[in-house]
Amino acid sequence: MKIDDLLTTLNIEMMIDKNIKNMGIKGIADNSNDVEIGFVFVAIKGYQVDGHDYIADAIQKGATLVIGEQQIQDIDVPYIKVENSRKVLGIISKQFYNNPSKDKLMIGITGTNGKTTTSYLIKHIVEACGKTCGLIGTIQNMINGKPIPSFQTTPSALMVNKLLTESKDDVVIMEVSSHGLSQHRVEGIEFDIAVFTNLYHEHLDYHHSMEEYFQAKLLLFDHLKPNGKAVINTDNEWGNRLAELLRQRDIPTFSVGEAEKNEVQLKDFAVDLSILYAKEEGKSIEVVIPIPGIHNMYNTMMAYLSTRILPIPQETIREAIQSFTGVDGRFEKYKQGNSPTVIVDYAHTPDAIFHCIASAKTFGAKHIFHVFGFRGNRDTTKRPQMLSLTAKYSDQYFLTFDDLNSISENEMEKTLHELNRKFGNTNKGNIVPDWTLAIQKAIEMANEGDWVIITGKGHENYQQSFELQTPSDKETVQYILNQLAEEKITN
Repeated sequence: MKIDDLLTTLNIEMMIDKNIKNMGIKGIADNSNDVEIGFVFVAIKGYQVDGHDYIADAIQKGATLVIGEQQIQDIDVPYIKVENSRKVLGIISKQFYNNPSKDKLMIGITGTNGKTTTSYLIKHIVEACGKTCGLIGTIQNMINGKPIPSFQTTPSALMVNKLLTESKDDVVIMEVSSHGLSQHRVEGIEFDIAVFTNLYHEHLDYHHSMEEYFQAKLLLFDHLKPNGKAVINTDNEWGNRLAELLRQRDIPTFSVGEAEKNEVQLKDFAVDLSILYAKEEGKSIEVVIPIPGIHNMYNTMMAYLSTRILPIPQETIREAIQSFTGVDGRFEKYKQGNSPTVIVDYAHTPDAIFHCIASAKTFGAKHIFHVFGFRGNRDTTKRPQMLSLTAKYSDQYFLTFDDLNSISENEMEKTLHELNRKFGNTNKGNIVPDWTLAIQKAIEMANEGDWVIITGKGHENYQQSFELQTPSDKETVQYILNQLAEEKITN
């Protein structure tokens, strides 16, 4: 591709020498470390690093053209000033890689909770039909059956286009975050199916209001292909509103919910949440829920409806769902001998925490011990509700340190005590700064029949050192349970 082709794509007429316009482009980079001779460098101002500060470095490494937002003069290569570098990165990436999403069956999933579990369920169902399925998401990216580390729920438009170009998969599923949508990380990506799981209080440090958060999620549906379809959970008030908006746009919209108007109507479920009774096209169906929790009932049915409209036969989907074994860090259960049941879950919103605790009660937990923390410099507006919920529904809870980021230990400990006094229950609440010791204390206090629920980290590795020096909740829980088992044998 020539530089002139990119200029045409951007609808920009620049006074650039004809010989330069005809120069071939070998690649695109938004990180100067990735620049090679013949590359276009797109300077993006991030939250911690400003790409404009690295323009000289990119030129030294061989950048042929630089695109950015600032007014810059006296550099040795052509420079194009644009209004939004992130958006332009998506536009030129789509052009450079020849719009790879157009030839894939693309499924995009957005929502506060449930994106990861729903995406893995859909992947499992698709593969049960003998199709290959790629995945771009929170835990990892999976292309052509090979895992690739994931550093963001939704990577940059440049990375997405690279991954899609490499992919030989029949279907590709993407988790699409509100940050990714508002920052144009899916600019130029086209979806066959867009899925909305729910919307709850989260990320208001970034979006400022629920309405702004909703509008960011709504952007996904602007990326549907001409014959694209939407799948919506209407048992969430925002989902109900979204379904109405999409139908007004004449976008084919399929919904899951308790109301009779839904394509899949949820009727009832077994006491232990293991089976859901629903209706599809007026006919009763039973669907086994493969992983515990009310929230996972919705995740399962969102995956069910998404794959029904691919289309995949109903019986094939139901059989595939039964063999699904779960997702790393999503309501993972651990139990040894007569130890309490321990749950590790990524839940980090009030709604997700409520569903974890409610599910434990449904499964007959005698007492509930909840371990969780708050991240430094992250959405503080959800903290009172999270604390009030656990103070009301758990028997004991343990407030601890999550990722501190730039907040000091003393400041975070003081914050935890203040929050507990204002919104918690000082008779139930325990402040244990060390995350691993908080888990240890909760498990040691609990008895057989009790449930210990650890929320907030899920699959993630710890970002700081703790007393037990285990890398994640999974290893911490296993270490503590093994220690307790050895002590009982010794005694």
